[in-house]
Amino acid sequence: MNKKHNLSTFLGTLFFIGLVPFAPGTFGSLASYGIYLLLPGWLYDGSYPYLLPLILVALTLVAVRICKKAEEILGEDHGSIVLDELVGYFVATLFLPHNWLIGLYAFILFRVFDIAKPFPIYRSQKLRNGWGVVIDDVLAGVYANVVLQILILIFPKFFKI
Repeated sequence: MNKKHNLSTFLGTLFFIGLVPFAPGTFGSLASYGIYLLLPGWLYDGSYPYLLPLILVALTLVAVRICKKAEEILGEDHGSIVLDELVGYFVATLFLPHNWLIGLYAFILFRVFDIAKPFPIYRSQKLRNGWGVVIDDVLAGVYANVVLQILILIFPKFFKI
């Protein structure tokens, strides 16, 4: 195994999905949407209201550590590090009903905010030690989630709720 292909880069690139030569963040987010579709609905239906948030907090902390290690090998906030997209995408779906349409809109809105980087997302990238890599995606996920919460309140039938 060469220096660029170790456990940190394997996980940081989300099983090497981030090595796609174009739009790696979009492919990382698309993979996250795929994972979302495979998850059981009971994680989102309120049966265990604290389980998914706790898993997401743990995933975020682990992702910061992994992204820091991957940055040491690949370079600072390297485009192929897409584990942060997984974290951000799942923030976008948190506390929302689980269905394919909401997951799809979470994907689209998350990508929009992750690419546009409105305040304070852009500034958060300056954080060090893996935090900047992950926190900007967490914030993009929060923005996407808030927009989805509002849209679902206004148009619940559109989202099949």
